[in-house]
Amino acid sequence: MPEQIGFIGLGIMGRPMALNLLRAGHALSVHARRAESMAPLVAAGASACASPAEVARRATLIFTMVADTPDVEAVILGTGATHGAIPSGNDSGTGVSATTEQAVIAGLQPGTLVVDMSTIAPAATRTIGAQLRAAGADLLDAPVSGGETGAIDGTLSIMAGGSDAAFARALPLLQVLGANIVHIGGPGAGQVCKACNQIVVAATMAGIGEALLLATASEVDGAKVRAALLGGFAGSRILEVHGQRMLDGAYQPGFKASLHQKDMRIVLETAHALGLALPGAAQVAQYLNALVGQDQGELDSAAIHLVQRWLNGGPTPATD
Repeated sequence: MPEQIGFIGLGIMGRPMALNLLRAGHALSVHARRAESMAPLVAAGASACASPAEVARRATLIFTMVADTPDVEAVILGTGATHGAIPSGNDSGTGVSATTEQAVIAGLQPGTLVVDMSTIAPAATRTIGAQLRAAGADLLDAPVSGGETGAIDGTLSIMAGGSDAAFARALPLLQVLGANIVHIGGPGAGQVCKACNQIVVAATMAGIGEALLLATASEVDGAKVRAALLGGFAGSRILEVHGQRMLDGAYQPGFKASLHQKDMRIVLETAHALGLALPGAAQVAQYLNALVGQDQGELDSAAIHLVQRWLNGGPTPATD
């Protein structure tokens, strides 16, 4: 019997991911805080649900793709706080607790697998997984990298944590969503890998930004410097995409600075719990803090280059 699939969270990443599952021929039950977010999915053939619990009553494999740890806790367990009440579809409020009756756990069918593709704290993932297992279900943490473009194209990098059985069950569907899918290890391992990813991305962007500052201050063409570096050992996808963003000053988000700030908070909180010193990660987190503090959190996180320019005598990110 075909797996009954649910998808909760239809934002900049979740919507194209869910659409790809529909286009691959899978029936889908969906839920989002805002009714308008569900409209494109319903038009494509999905069934709209009034709450995460209703999704769980209809589906035995449920994807979640929401913003932060409290949102995942609220959607799955009915604890924590969300950026808007779960059942109403109203996005005007913040910090509204969801009730257990509205959450996934209230509607769970025996043997349900929840695949959380959000980026959240590894410790919280392990706690959520333990509570789902106590309720007769299972959790696979499967955060992603690749941004909106990867979500649209179905080429995301997916980092999975959980049991071998959970990974094998989810894999055919993950292959619709991503091109590079790696089972990292046990519960929470996917979230640890995503934290590592965010360190590398942020630190590389910071290095590219500094390189372009040096080129400009030396009256050397930054575009030509980027072109030369792309052909050598410094070449990377980040230099290709975000280096061009910095040269053009074009920061329409593929991945919002506010979300990258949240991810770096998770990195540093995890490092603190482990007693690790990560000074490079801490520095880049401060760039993101400054950018968000200038009310520029909706820009792509590559806009940390605006902060770097500001620190070197340029205008503030809010006025650039």
